[in-house]
Amino acid sequence: MAEITEAAFRDEVVSFLDANATPRDLEQKFVWGEGSDAVALFDETSREVEQKQLAEAKRWRALRYDAGLGWLSGPEQYGGRELPASYERLYNGLEARYVTPNTSFFSIGLGMVAPTIHAHGTDATKDRYLKGMYRGDVVGCQLFSEPGAGSDLASLQARAVRDGDEWLITGQKVWTSGAQYSDIGEIICRTDPDLPKHKGLPGFLVDMNAPGVEVRPLRQMTGGATFNEVFYNDVRVPDDHRLGDVNQGWTVALTTLMNERASIGAGGIGGGLASMTRLVEMLRHFGLSKDPVLRQELADLHIRFTVARYSNQRALDKIRSGQLPGPELSTAKLALTQNMTALSDYVSRVLGPRIIADTGEWGTWSWSKFVLGTPGMRIAGGSDEVMRNIVAERVLGLPKDPGIDSKTPFSELKVGTQTS
Repeated sequence: MAEITEAAFRDEVVSFLDANATPRDLEQKFVWGEGSDAVALFDETSREVEQKQLAEAKRWRALRYDAGLGWLSGPEQYGGRELPASYERLYNGLEARYVTPNTSFFSIGLGMVAPTIHAHGTDATKDRYLKGMYRGDVVGCQLFSEPGAGSDLASLQARAVRDGDEWLITGQKVWTSGAQYSDIGEIICRTDPDLPKHKGLPGFLVDMNAPGVEVRPLRQMTGGATFNEVFYNDVRVPDDHRLGDVNQGWTVALTTLMNERASIGAGGIGGGLASMTRLVEMLRHFGLSKDPVLRQELADLHIRFTVARYSNQRALDKIRSGQLPGPELSTAKLALTQNMTALSDYVSRVLGPRIIADTGEWGTWSWSKFVLGTPGMRIAGGSDEVMRNIVAERVLGLPKDPGIDSKTPFSELKVGTQTS
């Protein structure tokens, strides 16, 4: 594809956005007590509202893709433009100035599944899914965790048994985001329990509407049902939908996990979650803006989120340029969860009892879902303890934790639900 300068690209994007979206009022100032005060980590809407939002998100992704703006850094073969990562940042910055649909429905599919297909998929899966995923026609989810295999993912027991040119998949996955509206899912299964724990774990792309797939919502303590458990009962998957070698496969899981940590780590204090302006106005509203300790802690929060955002941007640029994600991305995920915990503690101290009861006071109880959801982020995408081990061993080169014999067959280990 012909090269394009950033100036010309900017003009192209602005023309597209002007024609298809409404500019935001960038001069509008935040006013305490006006507008929505919602602060939550996860959207908890009804299925009816969710389907309407998904339809709008798909419409927007299709508009972008058809205009040549759907996969800027991707290969031309799959509808990309092979532009540098800086063009992705430029587009995102320009789009943020306009009112556009919520496209978080595609975060897992485009942030985790599609990069894994691109890195490890067969030509058949690349041809079949990549264009559709970036156009918004195909929504993807990730199917890794199990009731007996979460932080210790390699203890998973979902089985894939070969049957000619197909595989029969049986097992249960849990904490699956977006399974209820996804078209395909990336699942990791065990093909041979007589191999060591980290061997025989290829990935597969599964049709989420195939016979034998059952999706059940999981109710959270916040009242919503953002996550699901998914059951597989002899679900047939073609061999050309396999990701990675039959008797290897852990590399596939790591690719997805590192992309997941980059996606999670990309979060931070923003306009929607908890802008600095909102936090400052919260202190002013409750007469605490002169408190030197709270002022210093707020400045520290701003610095921590800003450093994490820039560090993570550097890692995302590597991924967008075609490089496989590395263990250093564990620092991004670890930094985010620590920052979120600090933010949750800070808001809880400022609001005190106001955060635990809905009195109708604007900007108080609305923080409860954020506070309740934050502890779960220490586990999502790999626990903080696992992240620390990865950073210690694979980034800093420290000695490994004592572990199991890497040559012991999985069937002989007391892991997961194998207790005898």
